[in-house]
Amino acid sequence: MGFPMASRSTLRAKTSRPTIVSTAQTPDVVANVAKALGHPVRIRIVQLLLKQRVCIGGDIVDEVGLAQSTVSEHLRILKAAGIIVGEIERPRICYSLNPRSLEPLTGLLHAIADAAAAGRIGGSADCPDGTNC
Repeated sequence: MGFPMASRSTLRAKTSRPTIVSTAQTPDVVANVAKALGHPVRIRIVQLLLKQRVCIGGDIVDEVGLAQSTVSEHLRILKAAGIIVGEIERPRICYSLNPRSLEPLTGLLHAIADAAAAGRIGGSADCPDGTNC
């Protein structure tokens, strides 16, 4: 069920880094996106949409294997956070990812990874330089 992870160098080569906009709203935006992704079923839905450019709601229900009402609630949460968008094509709703909505969270994660790679973070309060003490 897992997907292969690309290395950081592969990701850097393929994508440009989003920047974190320094505003008072940014922590709330990042937290909202993280919270919406904070459930295994919602991660599974995002993975499905990564695999397939567009997904019909009923197909998502079949793939996830949960009740339609449960999947609908997870879709509602992802949609409210802007992570997915749904277009009504009667009688179906087609869902797709909105990658721009993830930029604040991606920017924060990249900033943490870059700081760790540069040795600015890591270690602990007892060993701030990251040595085994």
